[in-house]
Formats: sequence, C-alpha cells, structure tokens
Amino acid sequence: MNKTKEHQYNFLLKRKKQASFGLMSSQVWEDDPKRILFVLSRYKFVAKMLEGKEKVLEIGCADGLGTRIVAQAVKELTATDFDPIFIKNAKKINKGTKINFQVSNILEKKQKSDYDGAYCIDVFEHIAPSLEDKFLTQICSQLTKSGCLIIGTPSKESQIYASKASLEGHVNCKSGSDLKNLCRKYFENVFLFSMNDEIVHTGFTKMAHYLFAICSNKR
Repeated sequence: MNKTKEHQYNFLLKRKKQASFGLMSSQVWEDDPKRILFVLSRYKFVAKMLEGKEKVLEIGCADGLGTRIVAQAVKELTATDFDPIFIKNAKKINKGTKINFQVSNILEKKQKSDYDGAYCIDVFEHIAPSLEDKFLTQICSQLTKSGCLIIGTPSKESQIYASKASLEGHVNCKSGSDLKNLCRKYFENVFLFSMNDEIVHTGFTKMAHYLFAICSNKR
C-alpha cells in the first residue's frame, strides 16, 4: 500500500468508503461548484437556528446533501421528499447516519405530528400560489404549539438572474414583505432575514438574492 508523505494521513488510505455527492448535488458540482457553498451555508444557518431541538422535520430534502448538517445539531431528524428517486439516493449517500429519510408529500399528508421544528430549503418557490395556503396549513399540523418553521427561498427580485432551468420550476418566488405577510397568517412571530451568496444579514430585502423566514408560535 502506498503511504502519504505526512504519516498522520495514512489512515485515509484504509477507508473502505469515500463520500460522494447525490444526483442533484453532483450536477451542481459539475455546473457551478460555488453553488455547493451557498447551499451548505443555508443548511448551516438552519442548523444553528434549530440547534437543540428534539424532533425536526425537513420538507423537500432532495438527495440530502445538506441534511446531515442539521442532523448534527438536533436530536431526531426526519427528512422527506415527494420523489422516491431522491429518497433512494439520499439513503444511499447518507448510509450510516441517524437521519430518517421518508417518501412523503406534505400536500397530501393529513395526520398530525409533534415536531418542535421544521424547515424547507429551496422548496417553497416550487409550490404553486394556489397551493401555498395548503402547504403552510399542512406544515402547521405537524408542529407543536410552540414549534417553529424556517423557510428558505430565492427572492422575487433575484429571478432576473436565474437560469432557464430554475425559472421553469420557480413558480412562486416572493418579495420579502409578501413572504412575511403570508407567514404571519399562520404564525404569531415571523423574523425575516436576507441572504446574498453565503452571507445571512438583515439588509434591504429587495437587494437580497435569498430570503429566510423564521416563524414561531402558530396561530
């Protein structure tokens, strides 16, 4: 067996498994690697906000690239997606983690649960405006009374820079004020943050490429 020039790294040669990207994240890595940084930064922000939560739900995890960042910060994490192909892929690349991956469509889920935290990153913009109220109602039914929801979504103002593929799926991007007003129909408290690249801030939302709405105390 070959040896590394710095002996402390020789253990790496004994590893039987090397990490790999999933279906979606592999394509992002090929097309524009810096986007991986932006995506993981969004998950890191969510992880910090939900740190210490007992039971958390992710809606729309895709291949689960950033999911394990949140899993490090909470006690129990269920990650869902309505597409079986992505869940199968997420289970494969996250094998051995404590994440519970499930095929589930929040728009069809009717039973109540007791999550004290939930989040969706790059999902809301794919929900048709006619279904946004049902989407939020269903999420609220999954939360405890004091549970919180974090929504991360591209801003309406950012869409002039979006790729053709993104524009096809982005059917419901909102300005900061519109997103906050919508969320306040369902939660007593809504805190809005702006994001540009990997930086989260409280700056002018119309100059933000991305928005975070942190919602608590459902109505």
